[in-house]
Amino acid sequence: MKVFSYLTLLFLLLGFQIALSASATDTVKMAKVDSLSHQYHLIKPVSEKVPNFSGDKQTQTARLTAEKPLRVLVLDEQNNPVEGVCIQFKPLFVPEKDQKFTVVDTVSCTDSSGIAETKIILGSVEGEYQVAARFSNIPSDEILIYRVFARKSNWVFLLVAGLIGGLGLFLLGMSMMSDGMQNAAGDKMRAILSQLTNNRFIAIGVGSFITMIVQSSSATTVMLVSFVQSKLMKFRQTIGVILGAGIGTTITAQLIAFKLTDYSLLMIGVGFILNSFFKHGLIKNIGKTILGFGILFFGMYIMSESMSPLRSFTPFLELLINLENPLLGILVGILFTALIQSSAAFIGIMIIFATQGFLTLEASIPLLLGANIGTAVTAILASLKTNREAKQVALAHTLFKVFGVLVFLFWIPQFAELIRIVSPKSFEASGSLNSIGDVMPRQIANAHTFFNIVLTILVLPFTNQFAILIEKLLPLKPDEKPVFKTHYLDQSMLKSSSLALNLAKQEVIRMGRLTQDMTSDIIIPFLIKGKGIFENIRKNEEEVNFLRDEVNNYILKITRENINEDRINEAFQLLYTVKEFEQIADIISTNLIPKAEFWCSKEYEFSPAGKKEIVDYHTRTLKQLSRAIEVFADVNLEKAQAMKQKYKQYRNMEFDLEKQHFERLREDVGQSVDSSKTHVELMTNLRAINGHATNIARILLKWSK
Repeated sequence: MKVFSYLTLLFLLLGFQIALSASATDTVKMAKVDSLSHQYHLIKPVSEKVPNFSGDKQTQTARLTAEKPLRVLVLDEQNNPVEGVCIQFKPLFVPEKDQKFTVVDTVSCTDSSGIAETKIILGSVEGEYQVAARFSNIPSDEILIYRVFARKSNWVFLLVAGLIGGLGLFLLGMSMMSDGMQNAAGDKMRAILSQLTNNRFIAIGVGSFITMIVQSSSATTVMLVSFVQSKLMKFRQTIGVILGAGIGTTITAQLIAFKLTDYSLLMIGVGFILNSFFKHGLIKNIGKTILGFGILFFGMYIMSESMSPLRSFTPFLELLINLENPLLGILVGILFTALIQSSAAFIGIMIIFATQGFLTLEASIPLLLGANIGTAVTAILASLKTNREAKQVALAHTLFKVFGVLVFLFWIPQFAELIRIVSPKSFEASGSLNSIGDVMPRQIANAHTFFNIVLTILVLPFTNQFAILIEKLLPLKPDEKPVFKTHYLDQSMLKSSSLALNLAKQEVIRMGRLTQDMTSDIIIPFLIKGKGIFENIRKNEEEVNFLRDEVNNYILKITRENINEDRINEAFQLLYTVKEFEQIADIISTNLIPKAEFWCSKEYEFSPAGKKEIVDYHTRTLKQLSRAIEVFADVNLEKAQAMKQKYKQYRNMEFDLEKQHFERLREDVGQSVDSSKTHVELMTNLRAINGHATNIARILLKWSK
């Protein structure tokens, strides 16, 4: 019994010791775990070689495995990596209705570098996914949250559609804005263009103003090419205008740089109301300008939104980094500007990229330089079928831009720093995408303006030397004689009815000068029996007929555009004047040339008195025709009224001269008898020419009332 009691006591003592031992072991383990929770901590690792090494805030197409795994770095108290610590990865938040999001390894242990990682497969729904990372076997409140963004599976299609549609709206808005401004300011532009002088400073102002209106330095240069081709201007007069056009196009870029996309729909609404519900021409044109401005900014907004997925598309970002190579950037700028034929539009696209943080200033400047060369391509194309002097305009435009690019090419970093100093600063953290998007649009616009102003300052003192150089590079041909070509008509100006009608008017004036030459020449064979003049008269008559057809077709195209009643009246006046000049030419070619040929084939002579009467009346006819051209060109109503009175005098004078001629016939003056028929018919035709010239004044007075 005692033995049993001793054994029982012994077992109890052994159990108690075992229990005490187990309890001590658990206490040590708990103390060790608690100690570890204080010794280790979690961070998101970074790498100088691999962007976004931790995998946080990356973007991938929905339903695809994320490009980078999620990585957690475990460090001890001495910031040394710890191996063998397990990390649990658990979905924290997924977009509504998504059930496809997968964390491949929910638990992953750190390797020798202290990093644990797992891959994730994005769900089918666009949006933000969140994953939490924490210790798996160590109690701790420490947690890391990773955000991964899924873009739509058809994001490439949406991107392309958004870019094409947005660019279409952008260019449509720019075109509408340009049309509205041209129509609103057309008469002022007409006056300015007609009063160009050789003063270089005035020419720069003119070039800047016109380019601001037409929204394109290319369009201004094309106009200059056509003006020189038509002899309205000399090549040297265009140099200042070309330099001013470069400054004028920067105004468009400055307007685009304002962040007005939030107000684009408001501008569209206001512009639509003004353009659609008001009848006054000026208000409609202002409305069209505002509407175009709003559409332009709405197109920018669409492009900007559609390009946001590119922020996380690595190949695209690497391509943009390569654009910091100056030569590559200049080449890209030249090609894209030449394709869309507008430096302002290309710079607008650059500004959109800049608002997304895609472009640095150092990458933007080469693109700007290339855009300034690319804008000359349009003028070069327009000059291909023109004379040498018109080609000189396009060559000058190109050489100026190339010279400017060479000046700026070798100090792009310093240029960029200068632009940063003079441009507004961002309120966002320096270097962030938001801060870049805030400041870059204005910096791009300022760089564009600075380039063209400096180029103008550099070239202006040496315009004569530049002109001599260009004339040596592209000398004129002495025998270059454009035959049967319109000098003023420009198909690109049809949408601006005011400018287009002005160009048509200049062509009609040229037509009037040709009929004036024909009227002056036709008297020669009757006075000295010179036959050599017939060929020149017939050539002028063919050119008059050519101009009649070209001007009439051009005016009909103008009237098919949306023009107001005043412009319709002006178009009718032009058509009527064309008809009168053409009928004068017909009188000379159809009636007077056969009579002159007959006269030259005979031995007849006018009597001295008869010859004096013919010369006197012919001189008065030329004066009346000259007055008609002047009245038509200047819209001088006072002279038009005076012309009507003159015509009455000339008509009565013709009757008196005819009476005197019959008096000589009655007296049987031999020369008068032989020349009687020719004398009477010549005077009758000259009176008809007088009548057609006076009709030009009559129609002006009628429509002015």
